[in-house]
Amino acid sequence: MAVQQSQALPPQYVEDLQKDYGTQLTATTAAPLNTGLFAPKVAGLDKAQQDAYAMATKPGEGIGAFQDYITAAESYSGPQGYKGFMSPYQQDVINATLAEYDTQAKQGIQSIADMAIRSGNLGGGREGVMRANYQNKSDMNRALLQSGLLQQGFTQANQLANQAFGQQQSLAAQVPGLYKQDIGTLGSAGAIQQAQEQAGLDATRETERLEAYEPYERLGYLGSGIASIASGAPGQYQSMVTPNPTPLQNALGIAGVAGGLMTGYGDYLRGSGQQ
Repeated sequence: MAVQQSQALPPQYVEDLQKDYGTQLTATTAAPLNTGLFAPKVAGLDKAQQDAYAMATKPGEGIGAFQDYITAAESYSGPQGYKGFMSPYQQDVINATLAEYDTQAKQGIQSIADMAIRSGNLGGGREGVMRANYQNKSDMNRALLQSGLLQQGFTQANQLANQAFGQQQSLAAQVPGLYKQDIGTLGSAGAIQQAQEQAGLDATRETERLEAYEPYERLGYLGSGIASIASGAPGQYQSMVTPNPTPLQNALGIAGVAGGLMTGYGDYLRGSGQQ
């Protein structure tokens, strides 16, 4: 006895839809997806960040900015440090002062001669002793005057050298901090620009990713619809592409979790009777 089998075939329009779906699915998935179109890209250093890095690593600037000032300070110390601060006119002043002294000394010798003439002892032994005593004292005074002028110039130059030494030491302590502030400001401004550029790269990557998956999304939605028609049950489609969260969304999510924890902790305190 022949066995008869009955088969419920879907409506023709459903078969047509399934056939068309199979054709599109084969064509769409035949070529591999070019994932390089939406590969992650990293924003490069901003110009301000590059300047900050260059300033931080350039000799004589940034961390090593103190070295030039230390070197300058060392040149103002030691037994030769004062020489750069000696007045170029000091010797002229000394020469003029000594010349005036010599003029006055000659007048003193002439006074002795005049006294000898008046007393009738010109050329005598007494005049010679007076001249010798006067000349010795005059020479001593002249030497003291010259040494005093030299000492005065040295003292002034040494004070200026010490002052310059202190200034350079102070700059050696302060300048690196000023460079650090400039470097920090440049770095912060550059980071803002870099983040903005990175956000643009991420947005472009997300757009290209969504465009690349768009044909697969359409096929998935179409397949879900055909299955729903064939089964008579409501169709549910789950997208294959979920947009990546942005840094702002991540930050808001973290803030939301923290807020929830604080709310729960407050409820706990109120439930336990603590305020």
